[in-house]
Amino acid sequence: MTTTETPDTLQRILDYSSRADPYPLYAELRRTPVARQEDGSYVISTYRELMDILHNPHLSSDVRNLSRPMAAAEGRATPSFINLDPPEHDRLRRMTMRHFGPPHTPGLVTSLEGDLTATVSGLIDGFAGKEEVDIVDDFAYPFPVTVICHLLGVPREDEPQFHVWVNAIIDSIDYDPKTDPKEKLDKGTQASKDLNQYLGGLLEQRHGRAGDDLLSRLANDDGPDGRMTDAEIVSTAHTLLIAGHETTVNLITNGMLTLLRHPQVLQRLRNEPGLVVPLVEELLRYEPPVHIIPWRAAYSDITVADTTIPKGSQIMLMLASGSRDPNRFHDPDRFAPDRRDNQHLGFGSGIHLCFGGPLARRETQIALTQLVHRLDRPRLVADPPPYRRSPILRGPIHLPVEQSDGPHPHGSQGH
Repeated sequence: MTTTETPDTLQRILDYSSRADPYPLYAELRRTPVARQEDGSYVISTYRELMDILHNPHLSSDVRNLSRPMAAAEGRATPSFINLDPPEHDRLRRMTMRHFGPPHTPGLVTSLEGDLTATVSGLIDGFAGKEEVDIVDDFAYPFPVTVICHLLGVPREDEPQFHVWVNAIIDSIDYDPKTDPKEKLDKGTQASKDLNQYLGGLLEQRHGRAGDDLLSRLANDDGPDGRMTDAEIVSTAHTLLIAGHETTVNLITNGMLTLLRHPQVLQRLRNEPGLVVPLVEELLRYEPPVHIIPWRAAYSDITVADTTIPKGSQIMLMLASGSRDPNRFHDPDRFAPDRRDNQHLGFGSGIHLCFGGPLARRETQIALTQLVHRLDRPRLVADPPPYRRSPILRGPIHLPVEQSDGPHPHGSQGH
């Protein structure tokens, strides 16, 4: 069934006033699984239909297949593999994965375990003497940034520089020419160019020099698929630098907020360390870091839920709505870390399943485990906390938390 009766619901979801709790609006949206908007785009909000479209070979991730150009994509450099279709997507993803995970680098995440734990411990040690900490600024942001800089070979001391660019790029993702000033788009486009130029400078230093970081490996590797061009390496590094920390910041912060709202689960995690694995999966369903894939394109006419989406149409995928679909998940608005058969959409699905998912999972497992063990009677200062502007990458911009006596010594298991 298709209708044009839901534009108001979508606009309310995108409006900042709904950021703290968009879930009741997602329920409204799900009444029409495939909803045509006034501008000719389509919104898909139910689990079954999202899975159908994510696995449909006629769905394109390449903005060039849209019949109506998107302003937010204009002026951008070589697209990353996440914005390409097979066979180019498959080739570039395969070449990157050689250095990032199985089968060629199967022990990458495991090998980082000690560094991840030490980084988390050091950040929590920094809470000493503070009655109030900001889980975002003091912990959830610096942790994954440190990790992704190490993996890529980006100097950690350059973070203040690329932080400004990343913020501008993220801010421009949901640019709407009808409501947003052109300056927002221009800032994002310029920031993207500046970040690419910066990464290109780092890449130049890597040619002909062996190293363990990803930039060095990509610059000097001749695998079965040959070697990436410099432009391809820069676009890949651009994506990994942003995606490698922005989504994890949200996942850790949403996780701590959820635990503080569910103190009985927080206490369980203190007593049952193994609970963290299913708990993080439930977080990815219940409070995911990515709520919306703002656009996909139809290669050709696609039929979803008896609705024909014409070739070239923009398609918006409401992943967080699908993960709360009562036709797929029992009691979906309840946070249930023991939930079984939890095939959430927190990392998407299909050929574009989140590249860094295994690392983000482990970072979040370690972060939440240590936070609940070492913080002394943590309490939310504000609920809801202030949120980021973006409805796409959704999470608190700050999460102030009070603690009684500072963090417990490293290794303490709490009360």
